[in-house]
Amino acid sequence: MLALDAKAVRIGGTPANKVQAINQVGELLTSCGNIEPGYVASMLAREKIANTFLGNGIAIPHGIPKDRELIRKTGVAVLQVPAGVEWNPGEKVHLVVGIAAKSDEHLEILANLTDVLSEPDEATRLAHTSDAGEIAARLSGKAVAPARAVPAAPVPADLGEGFDVTITNPHGLHARPATALVDLAKGFKATIQVRCGERVADAKSLISLLKLGVQSGETLRITAEGADAAQALAKLRAGIEAGLEDEAAAAAEAATPVVETRQTLRYEGRTAAGISASPGLAIGTIRQFVRAKIVVEATARDPAAELKKLDRGIESAKRELGDLFNEVWKKSGPAKAGIFKAHAEFLEDPEMLDAARALIREGRSAGWAWQHVFEERAGILASMKDQVLAARAADLRDAGRRVLKLLAETIEDEPQLPTEPVILIAEDLTPSDTARLDPKFALGLCTAGGGPTSHTSIIARSLDIPAVVSAGDSVLDLADGMPAILDGNAGLLVIEPTEADEAQARQALVDHQAQRDAERRACYKPAIMTDGTRIEVVANISDVAEAAHAVEAGGEGVGLLRTEFLFLQRESAPSEDEQFEVYAAMTKALNGLPIIIRTLDIGGDKEVPYLQMPAEMNPFLGERGIRLCLARRDLLRTQLRAIFRAAATGPVRIMYPMISMIEELRKAKEITEEVRLSVGAEPVEIGMMIEVPASAVMADVFAPEVDFFSIGTNDLTQYVLAMDRLHPQLAKLADGLHPSVLRMIDQTVRAADAAGKWVGACGGVAGDPLGVVILTGLGLRELSVSIPSIAAVKAQIRGLSRDKARALAERALACKTAAEVRALA
Repeated sequence: MLALDAKAVRIGGTPANKVQAINQVGELLTSCGNIEPGYVASMLAREKIANTFLGNGIAIPHGIPKDRELIRKTGVAVLQVPAGVEWNPGEKVHLVVGIAAKSDEHLEILANLTDVLSEPDEATRLAHTSDAGEIAARLSGKAVAPARAVPAAPVPADLGEGFDVTITNPHGLHARPATALVDLAKGFKATIQVRCGERVADAKSLISLLKLGVQSGETLRITAEGADAAQALAKLRAGIEAGLEDEAAAAAEAATPVVETRQTLRYEGRTAAGISASPGLAIGTIRQFVRAKIVVEATARDPAAELKKLDRGIESAKRELGDLFNEVWKKSGPAKAGIFKAHAEFLEDPEMLDAARALIREGRSAGWAWQHVFEERAGILASMKDQVLAARAADLRDAGRRVLKLLAETIEDEPQLPTEPVILIAEDLTPSDTARLDPKFALGLCTAGGGPTSHTSIIARSLDIPAVVSAGDSVLDLADGMPAILDGNAGLLVIEPTEADEAQARQALVDHQAQRDAERRACYKPAIMTDGTRIEVVANISDVAEAAHAVEAGGEGVGLLRTEFLFLQRESAPSEDEQFEVYAAMTKALNGLPIIIRTLDIGGDKEVPYLQMPAEMNPFLGERGIRLCLARRDLLRTQLRAIFRAAATGPVRIMYPMISMIEELRKAKEITEEVRLSVGAEPVEIGMMIEVPASAVMADVFAPEVDFFSIGTNDLTQYVLAMDRLHPQLAKLADGLHPSVLRMIDQTVRAADAAGKWVGACGGVAGDPLGVVILTGLGLRELSVSIPSIAAVKAQIRGLSRDKARALAERALACKTAAEVRALA
């Protein structure tokens, strides 16, 4: 077995936070020759996708599987922190057990840890001993706690119904899958029991499950008792059969596909380690971002006036959020803009409003009452153990401060956005702060707090600003003007870098820019594969300006015009003339290149108040897309008249969204033909989106009735996998390269080929580097991507062989998981 050497144990550590603790235990592993220094960043990355806190003051930070090449030899190191360090809100750690595992030699030490976990006194003793050898011996199994004269407890009988399952994970039921099992079990009221031979555990207790010591190949008996026992057992069975978030899935979640392979840089200068929130590299000087101080009076004499003041502030803030929603929607799409829709919902929370109004009636000012209410609730959110929920505290504070500024008597020291290139440092940035940044001046972002699941991180990625979060409070003490390098790939801020540090970082930037420049210079060349097959690369756009930008970027037309932007953030639907002017301006900007105009796709995550759409239990499965248009034919007819008038000014194609039944397609085509004849327009190509399983499965039925298919990979993914792509926990699993999604696409292409029709794609997978290879290999002839991606995608296609792409696509179709597909890269 692997013995823990006392030299790998550090007594009396005093890290200020979790990041420092992981860095310190990582230094121990490095000094013992177990890991390369870069593996520490992998250990920090693990914290994004798994909770490494075990209980009783013990945590086991370790890296993610894809970085195992940075492990020199398997080893374990321990940092003892007598005073404790906060791991997650409410969880204090005294023993930080860092693990670098190339094999399974470390598992016996983990088994010894589970013994310590069950003995609070023993854990406390090891947390305060001054003898490193004592910790090493205990975790190596050479020392045991004093025997206790406790009679053996009888083995509990099985609960009611249950099932047997064999654990196939090569490392057994270790911390990560056990944690996933606990999370599933806690979702039910039933009592759930896990038996492995004569050993029995509570399925809702991580410590209890780990103490079972389940090895690969062992069979578990899972039973449950209670009102929802049957549902619990079904959920657990499905979860276990799906792998309980095994290591391959963890690697896939942690990986962010990029066009180029990023070089891992090593720095000589002092570094502050955090978590990568947005990839990229920035070299510049530091600028501290200081938030405004908002001053409000504590009391007020006229409650009625204060109540009106609060209502006005709320309404004004909601209008501001509506404008911001519209701006971000055009720039980054509905998913990113949805952040500000969520903020508006915070402002409509009846429990918050009632609490604020009650305080006002007691004599408090509107500003004081509102601040008290939203800060109290943000504090509750921030203290939650679930990191995704805790990250929402920043969103609530952002929305709350927006109203507070409108209620304040004075606002002191309003922070100025940078007007020269700098690396911004902040305690945390709100989504509103981040959305206002200009990437020309905000070279990079580094925050003391926050997390990669925060909406600030999401917006930073959409703006292509490198960002590091959770770097610790020490970064707030750095002086303005201090030179620094921000490495968003590694999650590092390099403070006062050496000449060598700057030289390698600048070379990395030069290499990256050279690649981008070469792609831009060639952006007008067609995307022709090495065997002569041409793939059209077109743009997804939302307004007139983007049509011109698409041509400048090398786009060969528009593969998706989201017409919803004309209908959002207004009091009534746009007229026929207004729509015609916009569509005609786009055809003029495209100068003869084709444009596919998607008819109105409202519903799901896009709401239009003036349409007075009824509330639905599940709007994604309700009246959206073509269903809404067929229900509101006045809207559809008006839009079609504008489109046919615009078709006289340039090549236009019409595409229907969310078709699931042949009756919908035929009715939409019937209305379209009626409108065409009434306008006196020439026929145009008619296509439909493949976004739901029904349309993919029935593609052979739909293909003879249309001129083309366009696969909306985002919606198709969420409907095939039954996962909301905006769900904070599930979104990371909703991978458009999942084999089930790819098989739907393959079926669609085969049906289209048989009918002599072409297929394109306009979702996120079309711009994913691996997605480009697989989609072209499956036979797609058009890829519609974001404007910044056009040049890179065309350059990638020009280097591809159709035969090799087809071979890779066939291998992808044979995979069982998205992680296996991603591994093909």
